[in-house]
Amino acid sequence: MGMLDGRVIIVTGAGRGLGREHCLELARQGAAVVVNDLGVGLHGQRSEEDASPAEEVVAEIVAAGGRAVVDGASVADFAAVGGMIDGAISAFGRVDAVVNNAGIVRDRMITGMSEEDFDQVIAVHLKGTWNVTRHACSYWRDQAKAGHPIAGRVVNTTSGAGLFGNIGQSNYGPAKAAIASLTMITAMEMERYGVTANAVSPLARTRMTAGLGSTDAPPAGFDPFHPANASPVVAFLCSEASGWLSGSVLRIQGDSVQVLKPWSIDPGHSFCGRPGERLEADELDRGLRIAVGAFPGGIPAGSVLS
Repeated sequence: MGMLDGRVIIVTGAGRGLGREHCLELARQGAAVVVNDLGVGLHGQRSEEDASPAEEVVAEIVAAGGRAVVDGASVADFAAVGGMIDGAISAFGRVDAVVNNAGIVRDRMITGMSEEDFDQVIAVHLKGTWNVTRHACSYWRDQAKAGHPIAGRVVNTTSGAGLFGNIGQSNYGPAKAAIASLTMITAMEMERYGVTANAVSPLARTRMTAGLGSTDAPPAGFDPFHPANASPVVAFLCSEASGWLSGSVLRIQGDSVQVLKPWSIDPGHSFCGRPGERLEADELDRGLRIAVGAFPGGIPAGSVLS
């Protein structure tokens, strides 16, 4: 018996890396899995491989006694994603969770990035996540209004580039930051229907992180950067047991999970000019240096902080 017995879960970008590991773990926990993947390269280029990565994942799940089907819809295509939801219902009778993992990268410094580089990354990451979420949530809303019990789950994928920034990723980083915001808004809007939305930010070795020294594999033993480390968290978030948690962003690093806080006001680093009066432009250089701790020689005596 697994914690996902009887549940039907769609995973996008499921042919390799994180998505593949998520599918295998979800199947091990008893879920029927829709393995969505276009089989494209890291930058979105078409592959000429005989067997698609999605077909290989499905074959592995079926060989282990699980249930899985391939879906080849582009997450950037709104109508095709609607067909993906319908296909899952046709194959397995329902949809209980979606895991938004599809993504590409086209890294450039902002001065060298083309409009196409920007648009394609936003289309796959942000619009793709929205497309899947929108169609799944519409399905769950309709089911709830028809009187059916709902335990819908949305699991999105954000990243450190979106949460903390990264040079050369002025397309990917904003898309991932927006996905974190979309997660919180989805959680707010769908609570009434029994649907939760959470995001994971895995620190993992994938095609997107290849070549980064911080994710080099250790010589032996536990691999803190293996993409499978994130999959048990995804499985839990897809389960009925996780219904108490929604609107969260979870950073997964090796054997630990960290709960990230959204943007918040730090009252210890604010500047107030003259109380009750509008701020003036000519006082902000000094005031903001004080607020951010960048005043040469420290904060002057008599400075007003609030």
